[in-house]
Amino acid sequence: MRLLQTFIVGVLGFVAWSLVSGANHAPPEVIHATNLQQLARQAETGQLPILIEFSSSYCSYCEQLEEDFLKPMLISGDYSDRVIIRKLDIDAADYLVDFDGGRISAEDFADRYDVSLTPTVVLLGPQGVELTEKLIGLTTPDFYGGYLDAAIDASLGHMRNHAQPSTADMQPATDSAAL
Repeated sequence: MRLLQTFIVGVLGFVAWSLVSGANHAPPEVIHATNLQQLARQAETGQLPILIEFSSSYCSYCEQLEEDFLKPMLISGDYSDRVIIRKLDIDAADYLVDFDGGRISAEDFADRYDVSLTPTVVLLGPQGVELTEKLIGLTTPDFYGGYLDAAIDASLGHMRNHAQPSTADMQPATDSAAL
């Protein structure tokens, strides 16, 4: 009986500790883009590209992109000095502050970058200029992390060196001898 009481107290203690520590360490969420002018100042100051994930409420691949790639990037802390990560729901009726301080709808902002499919990832400079080719869809999850890292690296290089990005910078290298 004493063993059962000790076990119950231990389990209750663990549950209480889990609830308290879980409240203090909630998993990060990808923040919605609301003020691009403010993000542009942050990007310019830190010489960081802005990653915008265009998503939609009905898109299961968008959820997978966030859960498998973007949230782990935020949790790791390895990307905090490499990229600013935000998302924008293109089917939301929201307005956001544009790079020039004006007001723009989520749909019009997506149209500007020719985004019609979700998920689409776009990497932008502080003036809203695309730094790399967009990543459209999530067709190859096994390789997507490599494509995403290559696009971030190319964008970061462009931001820090003011060099023109090339599409070769965005594709993972292949060993032609192995082909």
